[in-house]
Amino acid sequence: MMEKNWQGDTFGNNRMHRWLIGMLRHSDVRIYYAFAAVFVVPVCMFVSRGARYAYGYFRELWHERKLKALWQTYLNLVKFSQVVIDRFAMFAGKRMKLKVEHPEAFERLAEGSEGFVMLSAHIGCHEMAGYELVSDHKRFNALVYSGEKASVMQGRQQLFGHNNIRMIPIRQDMSHLFAINTALANGEIVSIPGDRVFGSPRTVTVTLLGREARLPQGPFSVATMRGLNVIAVNVMKTSLTGYTVYVTSLAYDKQAPRNKQIQQLADAYAAELERMLRRYPTQWYNFFDFWNINK
Repeated sequence: MMEKNWQGDTFGNNRMHRWLIGMLRHSDVRIYYAFAAVFVVPVCMFVSRGARYAYGYFRELWHERKLKALWQTYLNLVKFSQVVIDRFAMFAGKRMKLKVEHPEAFERLAEGSEGFVMLSAHIGCHEMAGYELVSDHKRFNALVYSGEKASVMQGRQQLFGHNNIRMIPIRQDMSHLFAINTALANGEIVSIPGDRVFGSPRTVTVTLLGREARLPQGPFSVATMRGLNVIAVNVMKTSLTGYTVYVTSLAYDKQAPRNKQIQQLADAYAAELERMLRRYPTQWYNFFDFWNINK
């Protein structure tokens, strides 16, 4: 089973984050990329549990030889460090190059009267989508981890506030579900991660990269409960300071029995996730035993 109580906060404390934001205002992100690649990532390779899971991902899912899997793990952590640095660079006022593939899939739904669901994943940097996929007609609601550092939440609020985006923190008392339902009933957009189990033990089984995996049932249940349209949005790092936003509509039979709708939607999401991972295998940032490899 997946680890249920994921602590999804950003590494470091508020003082460290504010110092980094201040430094990034007056310096090139590539300096921090290099520092992380040379000094931080090699240490993480030996002390981080996430590095062990990443190594297992390359060994078991991609069937890499040991040395190749070790190198891929290093690249994975380097990419992840760059994504984290890019996030703080955005808080510092810098801008990344963003390109959107098939924006019409989002725009068509954003111009309609009904709410819809955006499914994200812990690959690439989904947060970047909040700076590009905006709507003049609908409020955007993003489900976020409630235990995140204050510096990160303040940075998000500062940037998201200009784009009509509201953050909905995930609560242990499940009160975030009421906020989600209200937003959808009001015809708004709700962005939910589809690859992490938050508290609830209810899951749906899919095949991902040739192996069985369990996804949280909640995001798919929310969409099928109202028969809503769903898109998958993945934002992948495609150059040193550039990202590509991939928008894909996820189809399911809205007339089928509810449990079948949930399975169809979960399978469509898993297929899109696999498509992205086959193009960007080193940008998988689910640093836990997703496939139950390390038994």
